[in-house]
Amino acid sequence: MLLAGDIGGTKTDLAIYSAEGGPRKPLAQAEFPSASYPSLEAMAKEFLAKVGLPVDRACFDVAGPVIVGRAKITNLPWVMDESTLSKELGLRSVHLMNDLEATALAVPILEPEDIVTLNVGDPAPGGTIGVVAPGTGLGEAYLTWDGSRYRAHASEGGHSDFAPNDQTQVELLRYLRERYGHVSNERVCSGIGIPNIYEFFRDTGFAKEEPGFAERLGTGADRTRVILDAALRADAPPPLCVATLETFVAILGAEAGNLALKVFATGGVYLGGGIPAHARPALGRPRFLEAFR
Repeated sequence: MLLAGDIGGTKTDLAIYSAEGGPRKPLAQAEFPSASYPSLEAMAKEFLAKVGLPVDRACFDVAGPVIVGRAKITNLPWVMDESTLSKELGLRSVHLMNDLEATALAVPILEPEDIVTLNVGDPAPGGTIGVVAPGTGLGEAYLTWDGSRYRAHASEGGHSDFAPNDQTQVELLRYLRERYGHVSNERVCSGIGIPNIYEFFRDTGFAKEEPGFAERLGTGADRTRVILDAALRADAPPPLCVATLETFVAILGAEAGNLALKVFATGGVYLGGGIPAHARPALGRPRFLEAFR
């Protein structure tokens, strides 16, 4: 019996699997707001107590680098250690892995219904596969063929330098350098980044903010979700939100193209994470693929 967890800066998904049930049929599953818990141990103990199922081992993917069995989540004040988790949860073993490594491992077993194809290609057999996943932060990984199966490799590519591709993005870089000093891709291509782009357009006078919109953004709600929902609405979407989404899509397309070049992704490039899923209509517009190409 395996306890599996996807540990994110915003939310954490926990589930229990058996060898007989397979990866698509968890025996129990629940979602938790990550920031509401002091540690992964506390969250996992609550989940296990509630479901009442015996568990032997655990595997958690985390939004950050894993080094010698230890991880600190990039956007959450948790420090996790395999030995400590195993002891606290009373398990035979605990394995920590990078969340994008886990996402990449899922690519070879995806079914047709799991995929939306944005650009039809002709994958080379055994070709390297790139994965770009904007969620709370920006994750990147890739898969290489070892002669018998694909092996996943984590990276911290989301923290590499943002490279603007037009004059608006040049001004965005200058704006964010004043705020952060170093401007990574994550600052403009993630759930963290979308409010940054919105504030750039607002503060530089691109358009007036809708009456009451600032209050909606400041009520403690998910600011990224509020901005995206407004940009995607059919009836008179706010110009600030539309410009934010279009710029985000262009930056994501360009970064997906950069990853394709860096790892020579002849096996394809896959988008994961919560943001592309939510903003999927915008990815079907020309600007994304133009930036990617």
